[in-house]
Order: sequence, then C-alpha cells, then structure tokens
Amino acid sequence: MAGNGGHSVETASAGKQSPFGGVPFIKIPDSAKAMGAFLRAEAAINDGDRKEAVAALEQAVKYDPDNATLRVMLATMYVRDGRLGDALRQVDRATTIDPKSVHALLLGAGINSALGKNDIAERQYKSIIKLDPSSQEAYLYLGTLYAKQHKYEKAEAIFKKLIVLDPSSFLGYYYAARVLVVEKNYAGAEKYYKKALDLNPQSELVLLDLAVLREIEGKPKEAIKYYKKVLQANPNNQIVRKRLAELYVGQKNYDQALNQLKHLEAIQTDPADTRTKIGLLYFERGDFDQAATEFNLVLAAQPNNHRVRYYLGTVYTELNEKDKAIEEFGKIPENNDHYVESRLQLAYLYDKDKNYDGAIAALKQAIKKHPNNAEMMGFLVGVYQEKKDYTDAIALARKMVELNPKNDKYHFTLGALLDEDHQREAGMAEMRKAIELNPDNAQALNYLGYTYAEQGKNLDEAERLVKRALDIEPEDGFYIDSLGWVYYQKGEYKKAIEQLERAVNLSGNDPTITEHLGDAYRKVGDLKEASHEYVDALKRASETDQIARLKDKIQDLKNAINGSAATATRTH
Repeated sequence: MAGNGGHSVETASAGKQSPFGGVPFIKIPDSAKAMGAFLRAEAAINDGDRKEAVAALEQAVKYDPDNATLRVMLATMYVRDGRLGDALRQVDRATTIDPKSVHALLLGAGINSALGKNDIAERQYKSIIKLDPSSQEAYLYLGTLYAKQHKYEKAEAIFKKLIVLDPSSFLGYYYAARVLVVEKNYAGAEKYYKKALDLNPQSELVLLDLAVLREIEGKPKEAIKYYKKVLQANPNNQIVRKRLAELYVGQKNYDQALNQLKHLEAIQTDPADTRTKIGLLYFERGDFDQAATEFNLVLAAQPNNHRVRYYLGTVYTELNEKDKAIEEFGKIPENNDHYVESRLQLAYLYDKDKNYDGAIAALKQAIKKHPNNAEMMGFLVGVYQEKKDYTDAIALARKMVELNPKNDKYHFTLGALLDEDHQREAGMAEMRKAIELNPDNAQALNYLGYTYAEQGKNLDEAERLVKRALDIEPEDGFYIDSLGWVYYQKGEYKKAIEQLERAVNLSGNDPTITEHLGDAYRKVGDLKEASHEYVDALKRASETDQIARLKDKIQDLKNAINGSAATATRTH
C-alpha cells in the first residue's frame, strides 16, 4: 500500500486542482464545509456584508469546486464588484461542470457583452435569427449593434422586423425610436415612442427619452411635462432633477444643453445598454446545440475568427462531441490569443481518453509559450503521473520547486511523486520541507503522519502530525482515517474503530478507509462486521493490488468463520 494509503489524488499546483488527476494529494470531502460556507454567504448577503459574502462563496467553491451553482453565485458577486475577468473564469468553469446550467450561460453572456466582444456579435445574431426567427433578443441585439456602428438604416430595418414579428414588443418600439432620434427623424421617433407608451404608460425609459426629444426640438415646456411624469414614478431620479433645474432657470443655449445631454448619454443607442436590460433573458433558454450551429454560421462567414472557433470547440466539449472539439481546437494557430487555452483544452480532452501522449504534446506546446508557468507545469506533471512516467514527472516537479522554492505546495507535489516512485525518504524530506515553509499545510502534515503509521514507526510523532492536520480541517474524513490507522498500528483497536467509523461516514465510498475499518473489526474479533466492510470495499476497489488483497482477506474470514462453526458443531 502506498504512503498515501490509497487515497484519491490530484495535482497540488499553484494551489489549484489539476483537471488531470495529478500527483498524490489527499482529497478533502467537501460537501459539509461547502454547505457551511454557503450558509455563511447567504447570511452575509442578508446582512448586506458583500465582502464577507464573497469570501464565504470563495470558500464554498474551494471546498466544492465541481458545484456549478456555487460558481455562478460567486460570479454574480464578482460582476457586482466590477471584477468581470474573475466572474468570467467562474462562469466558464461552471459551464464546463454543468453544460446545461441556464444561470451560468445567462451570466456568461452578459459578461462577454460587457467586455466588448462585439467583433463576433453581428454574426452570432444573424445565426440566431436564421435558427430561430422568433428570437426577439437577437433582433434587439443586432439592431443596437448596427446603431452603435452608425448603420442606422440597417438598425431600423431590424427593429421593424421585430415589430412585425411581435406587435407587442415594447423594446422593439423603444429602440426603433432611439435609432430614429439619432437619424434626426423626430416625427418618426415620436410615433414609435408613443406606441411603446401605449404598451407601458408609466415607462420611465420612454418618458425620459421623450423629454430629451422635446429639448432637442426646442420645446422646453413640453420637456418639463415629461420630466415631471418621470419624477412622479421616480422622485429620486437625479438626472431628471438636473435637467429640470437647468430648464427652470430659463437656459436658452440649446447647443450647451445638447452637450450636457451627450455627457448624460440619455439618447445613446448601445448594445451594452440593450444587454443590460434583456441580455439575461436570452440565455435563460440556454441551448448548446443552437450555440454550436450559431458559431458554425459565424465561421462560415469568417473562417479566420479563431476566437469563435475556440468557443465552438468549447461548445463541442460540453456536448461531449470530443472529435469535433479536438478538430476545432487543433485549427487555432500559434499566433492567436486563444492558442494556449486551446492547447490546455486539447490536453484535457486527450487525457480524458487516456491519450497521454496527445495530452503531453499539447501541454508542451502551451508551456513553450509560457515556459515558467508553474500551473501548466503542474498539469503536465499530472499527466506524467497518470502515465506512470515518474522520471519526467519528478524532473518537472523539481523545476517547479526551483522556480518557486518557497511554495510549500510544490514541495508537497514533489514529495508525493518521490514517494510514489518508491523514493520514500526523499519524498518525506520534501513533506517536511513543505511543513517547514507552511506549518498549516494540512495535506503535508497528514501525509507524513499517515506514512509513519503505514511504516509502523514514529507512531507518537505520527499521531501528533495527524492531530495538527485535524486541528486545521477537523471534519476531513481522510485525516480522521489517518488518525484511526495510527491507533490501529499502536494496538489501540477500539479507539481505531471509533475514528474509522467516523471516517467512513464522512468519506463515503473510499475503499481504503473501509478496508481499514474491516481490519480494525477483525482485530477485536468481530469477524462478521469485518467481512461486511471487506465486501463493501471490494465493490468499490479499482487497484489490482487492493482487489487481490481484499479477496484474500474475505477468504481468510470465511475459512475462520467456517472453522469456528465446525468446532462448535463437534463440541455439541
């Protein structure tokens, strides 16, 4: 049994989880801690403490990294704090975890729009309209995009199509009016505004625009009437109060008035504004099949738009169409901004299919662009580890340590690899170094303590180390298993059973912990419970050595139980 006791493993790289399984890392069962952090976040939100809410959600995501809902909640908080890049990373991860998460897709759309990725927007909207002629949002977005590009005739035509499609489209009339204002077709604009008011008589948007229109036309008294209607609905509208004040003092310089209006952006037509109002509605209908068709139509018109090609590859990944995803990612050239990301995606896909050579080649291409990126090195270490290529894995892990000698996690990674490669003393030296650099590195504390327990030596020190780990992570089932195994090796079997039962309850399906509990039951003579645990562990075991070992233990117990029964029969 290896020094990590058969626990599940992942790469300890830059404090992040590797998508490739990685080098030995004692995995923490996250559900209870994630729930606790989530409840703290909810309480903080209710109390209006945004800083605490964000911190708690970050903890929840750390404890439960594959929970798409938590990531979307965190991304939403980031957006409200203006951290769009951080928000987008969370949303991208959420959609990888759960491709059908409507909320993740919805939020991602709004973020991408806010980041100004309008170069592909027009082609996307046209694709949507071709696929779904009833999509009001696509018409609205495309129309406002044309308006931003000063293609006013095209914008007006798109909004007219929307109005024909849906005569009750308030936003269709509203944005058609805005375009006509910019074109100085004030009479036409007013007709559309009034149509919008028929649908929503108290609309602050329309009333404000009509007031501005009256100012543009040099009709201040009519403008004042509309501004007063806005204030009836919203007394705190500071823009309106400013405009009214300027009108009331009798300012007659309309050039100056229009200058101020431009600063207020009261009549601007911008896709970002449109997205703010209705962007989330489109993505509530999140459909990856439609997205794939949309991106393909974009690429039919712009085959060199590799940003869209990267998105298409991502969509195919989420649709589990791996061959298509690999094909799209593979077409992205080295000089493109998405080249490195595409190679990481390729590596993930290859690794998932156990095509380790393909994954290694893709990761090497990415690292060539960023030769000192320790995180990507960690991913590559993980693939080498899965391939059982410990020579290359250890060499690369040593480079990570050389580049970041004070990073305790990299020392842990190297130590775990050395241990798995049967260089136990060198591995434990790296674990001790990790603890020296960070006395609160619970993983290293537990790893070292468990290894001592496995070896049956330094058991008092092992107990101290594992208890230190548990002081940091008191509900970690794997650490509790380590403490139980220390007690087992000390011959304190009842204490071992107490801890191992807790560990099984917390860790769920880990076969090694279940086997440990069976061993402890066997030591106290409870052969029936021992057999039950061994059988349970065997159902979930995947390693050849453990399967063989469990089968032997089960057979030994059968023999012992049968022997006891035969003895009892002869006695009677």
